[in-house]
Parts: sequence; structure tokens; C-alpha cells
Amino acid sequence: MRSVGSAGAVRRGRLAKTLVIGAALVTVGLGYGVLMPGGASGADGPQSDQIEAGRRLFAVGCSSCHGLHAQGGTNGAGRIAGPSLIGVGAAAVDFQVSTGRMPATQTNAQVPAKTPVYTAEETAALAAYIASLAPGPAIPASESYDVSKVTQPEIARGGELFRTNCTACHNFAGRGGALPNGRYAPSLMSTTPRNMYQAMLTGPQEMPVFSDHVLLPDDKRAIIAYIVALQNQDDPGGFGLGRLGPVSEGLWGWLVGIGLLVVVAVWIGAKVPRIHRRSNKSE
Repeated sequence: MRSVGSAGAVRRGRLAKTLVIGAALVTVGLGYGVLMPGGASGADGPQSDQIEAGRRLFAVGCSSCHGLHAQGGTNGAGRIAGPSLIGVGAAAVDFQVSTGRMPATQTNAQVPAKTPVYTAEETAALAAYIASLAPGPAIPASESYDVSKVTQPEIARGGELFRTNCTACHNFAGRGGALPNGRYAPSLMSTTPRNMYQAMLTGPQEMPVFSDHVLLPDDKRAIIAYIVALQNQDDPGGFGLGRLGPVSEGLWGWLVGIGLLVVVAVWIGAKVPRIHRRSNKSE
């Protein structure tokens, strides 16, 4: 039989183990609470509320095409109705929704921009929800696309970068252009600096992705500054004619220049018989 002393020692040993485990759990919990990142708020934090609001909006307005969990969806014919949005990031959602391209009203070769359906708060909630599913390009800070203090040399450098990387699709004046199979590069004359930056980050539709490894943030800001300068450019010589180069200028020359020459030729031809009649009467 065990003695009373040995039984008490066993109980004290078990109690000591329990106290050690409890103290360790408390220490880990306190350490996590102290070291937890500020963005990792609790279940009832503002960020979590925004994500939940975005999830509800997505389920109502987006899941019919992109799937209930943004995994992508197909229509009845087995064709892709909406691509997967896992990993596209908040920047892609903010661009597509704030420009009215999403939600799309119908499936065409390319989704055009239109009046946005969601408010700014709803757009931010949708972006937060998609960003919570997987890492992706974040919405850029305002300093990234602020061109209020850009110098003229930077604008000139942005023009060089734009002509090198963008004019093949968007035209040298940023007025857009046609692409194969009914697609097109839209005009940039009404695009905001924020959406320009996000488009370069995410590559919407036919546009390639210009990540920070391809174009540095300073390069992106210089390009945006150049486009903003084009948006605010005056036409001191008269009509801009869309700044489409020889196409619009040649058409204007044919319609107006050649047209005036035809009118003058007809007027001269109508005057010749009268001169002959007057000379015959004088004889």
C-alpha cells in the first residue's frame, strides 16, 4: 500500500503540472495580445464588419457570375460566366466597380465603363472582402498617384514612358484605339489618376500588368502626370480634331479643303457663260 506521504506528493505533482500549463497558456495569450498586428482586429472589429458587409454585397450582386465564394462560375452552356477573383486583390475590385464596369449588364467582347452601381463605401467593402480571400495588389495610397507636385522634367519623362509602353493601344494622345475581335483600348481623357495607377497594377481586360518590377512607382506617377497634362491641354491653334493625327486631319482636309475647292470651281463655271453672253450682246 502507498503511504499517505507518497499520495500527497503525487497530488502536489499533478497540481504543479496544472499550474505550469495554465501559466504557459496565459503567457502565450498575453504575448499574442501584445504582439498582434494592428490590422488583425477581433471578430467584432471595424475591418471584420467591412469584410462581412462586402461578403453580403458580393453574395447578392456578384455571386451569380463569380461563384458564391468568388471561385468563378459557368453558365448553363458550360462557358465561363465570371472568372475567379481569388488573388486579384482589392485594387482590381476598386477599379472595376468604381468605373461601373462591374457588375456587367451583358457579356460582350469588352465590358465598357458606365455609371457606378455601388457607392464608395460599398465598393470599399467589396474590395475588402475579396482582399481577405487571398493576397493581391492593394489599393494604392494617394501619395502614389498624386501629381500635384510633379515637375516638367518628370512630365516629359512620363511622356517618353507612355509613348514606349502605351501608345500602341491608347494612341499617342491617350484617346484610345481599336483592338482585334471587337475589343478596344478606352480613352484616358476622363480616367482618374487613382484608376490609372490601379489599371497598371492589375491589367484589366486586354491591358497587360505593369507591376512595380516592370514600371517603378515613380515611373507610374510620371506617366499619370503626362496623361493629366494631356487632359488639361488647350488647343490654341483651333480645333483639336480629337488629336487623332493624320486620320482626322486628312478627313478634315478632304471634306473642308477639297469641298471648298469644288464649290469655288462650280462658282467659276457658273460665271463663265454669263461673261460670254455679255460679250456677245456688246458686239
